[in-house]
Amino acid sequence: MRGRTGVAGGMEVSSGGPWAGTGLDPLGARVLEFLVGHPSADAAAVAEAVGTSAGGAERALRALEDELLVIRIPGGSPRWKAGPPRSSLGSLLARRRSELARTELFMEQLDELYRSAAHPGAPDLVEVLEHADEVAARYAHLLKGSRSEVLHLAKPPYVTETADDSGHRDPDRTAVTPGVRLRSVYEADGFTDEVSLQTAIRGTAVGGEFRLGTRLPVKLALFDRTAALLPLHGDRPSAGSLVVYSPALIEVCVALFEGIWERATPVSLESRQDWPAPRREREAVETDERTREILHLMATGMKDDAIARVLGVSRRTVQKHVSEAGTALGARTRFQIALLARERGWLDG
Repeated sequence: MRGRTGVAGGMEVSSGGPWAGTGLDPLGARVLEFLVGHPSADAAAVAEAVGTSAGGAERALRALEDELLVIRIPGGSPRWKAGPPRSSLGSLLARRRSELARTELFMEQLDELYRSAAHPGAPDLVEVLEHADEVAARYAHLLKGSRSEVLHLAKPPYVTETADDSGHRDPDRTAVTPGVRLRSVYEADGFTDEVSLQTAIRGTAVGGEFRLGTRLPVKLALFDRTAALLPLHGDRPSAGSLVVYSPALIEVCVALFEGIWERATPVSLESRQDWPAPRREREAVETDERTREILHLMATGMKDDAIARVLGVSRRTVQKHVSEAGTALGARTRFQIALLARERGWLDG
């Protein structure tokens, strides 16, 4: 719009209002709305109507004139008249669209420059991240930008987020946006450390779905099915990662995740003793459900220490429930307990 960033000083209207796409500032928008409803008015009348000074009204009117939205009627006391909104605002929006198109083209040019400078030999469909802090920052950026779905295959070793200069770690930096569906499958054998547990708790707290699997082939994160993050070296994620944008490769990654998701065991963290969920009134019902949860996790191959950490109970409590289940089922080994519990339908649901 001829070098202007907005009307009357350049402050744009906040997003979400009817004027947001025009670039008009709040004062300019109010002035135009007033003039549209009146045949004409001088600067003093405009200032009184919109609640501003005479100088502020004059500046807003001249800025609107620059945008071809109002017309100055010469005379002893100049008066101002709004142009027909359909044509004047239509022309303004057409100029805005043209500017946005040029900006999008410039964005593509900047992106090409960024990729060629960062990794001269890398194709546009793959981004190489060489350092652990770069991986953590890119993950947080992709997560924050997700709008519909995030999929995770999580297994150790984990790349932990670095703290800032004050030693503070911000959990919101790696929190999924409300409304985004989060599905995660964790490696059962590796689900014993505080990092994986706290990550799972944060995910389920915002409605995320959580399952446990065995022998996950790779660490993987998928964002809106438009980008995939996976390590360059499976056993050393801190040594670098790839961000993949290729639609064909992402489709393969999604298929891999969905296959693992279907075979994985659903797990709820709502019954953890340190979880803020209401306690059930009948202890007998809770004990029975607790036993089923423990057997469910045991059937995935998890050890007692890992089960205790997931459910927020002691290792002795886990062993007690397993022993009581074995007595009730007439089983001697953990394998027999899991097998008979499945046959009885205790692991269903």
